[in-house]
Amino acid sequence: MRKLSILVILITFASISNIKAQDEQLRGKEKIKAAKVGLITNRLSLTEEQAKGFWAIYDEFDRKRSDIRKNIRQMTAESRNITTTDDKILADLKEVLSLKQKEVDLEKEYLSKFLKVINIRQISELYKTEQLFNQMLVKKLNKASDKFYKE
Repeated sequence: MRKLSILVILITFASISNIKAQDEQLRGKEKIKAAKVGLITNRLSLTEEQAKGFWAIYDEFDRKRSDIRKNIRQMTAESRNITTTDDKILADLKEVLSLKQKEVDLEKEYLSKFLKVINIRQISELYKTEQLFNQMLVKKLNKASDKFYKE
């Protein structure tokens, strides 16, 4: 009975730790999203009216693009498995190319949607700002990683 109680306590602590880690991860993603929104809004100099239309379109675009990129990462990871056959690797590479084409097609589709709410200079700035944000994020993550490994 005592062993069962200890086991229940350990499982409870593990569950609490897992929930806390998931909550921290979610808050981290929310912070990143907020920083990205702030930077894009600032750099594009969106008016209030533009912002309403733009963010509805951008959020939809970003979700679809994220799904495609997630699939690309999964396919790439599967191909790295040492037991994967050459035929499977070839099929995965073809699928990755297909997914990359879908991403290009998505960007073309949303270019026309963005043009309905913002001008071409703002779209150009959007692409530059996304790239800048990703560079800043990688730099920050690398700093955090370096700090973690020094400790």
